[in-house]
Amino acid sequence: MILTELVKELLFPRKCILCGSVLTDNELDLCHDCRTGAPVFDEERRVSGIEAVCILWYYEGAVRESLLWFKFHNRPGYAEGYGRMLAMRIAGELHGIDLITWVPVSGKRRRERGYDQSELLARAVSKELGIPARATLKKVRHNPAQSGITDLEQRKANVQDAYQVLDSAAVKDKRVLLIDDILTTGATAAECARMLREAGAAEVSLAAVASGRKQKNE
Repeated sequence: MILTELVKELLFPRKCILCGSVLTDNELDLCHDCRTGAPVFDEERRVSGIEAVCILWYYEGAVRESLLWFKFHNRPGYAEGYGRMLAMRIAGELHGIDLITWVPVSGKRRRERGYDQSELLARAVSKELGIPARATLKKVRHNPAQSGITDLEQRKANVQDAYQVLDSAAVKDKRVLLIDDILTTGATAAECARMLREAGAAEVSLAAVASGRKQKNE
């Protein structure tokens, strides 16, 4: 078993999930430079219908490149590392969570990618925090990608009624943590939170791996 692990480590060495450099024996997920130099998110974010928002990093530089690989270039394994890092941030900022869920992608996008990146994140966070995770939302309308829309009102309209709650009883009176990969304007998260609240959720919080910096006019 030890020999097998050694061969595996030689052929497939563990790498930093941000910069891709080979990790040393005492490093996990991030190399020293990324652990100390990654752009830690330090702003207050508010999203309509969301009780509290927890963000790990700013969506820039190596973080942005890593998330693009995660979403579009078949790197589902990154979710474990992101999940561990995000779980530590959540544990220090959010409390009293009963249930973890996620912003689902459409069936079409899931088939194209082979996985739902936010589900992988949610399940990784669930594993770290010991809080159950389950699907509570379904995307019922394959709308254009939010990334291609810059106007806030258009983004809100683009996701309106795009999600449905799978089972109201599963979220009724629960304090729900909604997981997403990237928070931009918050229009998608707000729509998901609206649906969860209408289904009876006591409150909805949000956690994401990354978000852009606050604009001067915000």
